[in-house]
Amino acid sequence: MLKSISILLVDDHTLVREGIRALVEKYPLVSVVGEAKDGREALRLVKEYKPDVVLMDIAMPELNGLEVTARISKEFPDVRVIILSMYATEEYVRESINAGAAGYVMKRSAVDELEHAITAVARGEKHFSPEVSTRVNKDRAGIAQLTPRQREILQLIAERHNTKDIAYILNISIKTVETHRAQLMERLGIHDVPGLVRFAIRAGLVSLEE
Repeated sequence: MLKSISILLVDDHTLVREGIRALVEKYPLVSVVGEAKDGREALRLVKEYKPDVVLMDIAMPELNGLEVTARISKEFPDVRVIILSMYATEEYVRESINAGAAGYVMKRSAVDELEHAITAVARGEKHFSPEVSTRVNKDRAGIAQLTPRQREILQLIAERHNTKDIAYILNISIKTVETHRAQLMERLGIHDVPGLVRFAIRAGLVSLEE
């Protein structure tokens, strides 16, 4: 027998919540158990209702959606979170994954995707909008082509260590570090150090600074 899927809506815009509710209430076996307008209310309602799935906006007052997602993942591991956002920047996508989100759906794609996303994550799967998946897979492919030493140096570069520091940490020459850095840029098609740092953040080698 199919199980009903309980949903908590989290968005600081009332009209957006009403629109999402109207959409998901058309789905069979899906019921909205509550709505939250900010991160702290979301945590309170998750504790109260233990929903199967939370549809989470990112930009909210008091606690943003990424912080709430991380807390839910830690404190309520059976509750699955889908980020529902207008933006698919590399930073948002990577931080959402790091926070434990099971899905990431663009708001403009919600009409077409949301029912499948909800049922997929409720089954324990993951769901990401196609443009989000493309970005994540591209970063993973870039990391996969690097040698262990190159990944090590990339992480140290992203952690803001200079060439001399990296040479000392790895007990190699400054020239060797420079050679590896040049090879990194060539393989990844990146032409400067800030670009390497951004790639390392997207690929999950380092986290965004608080």
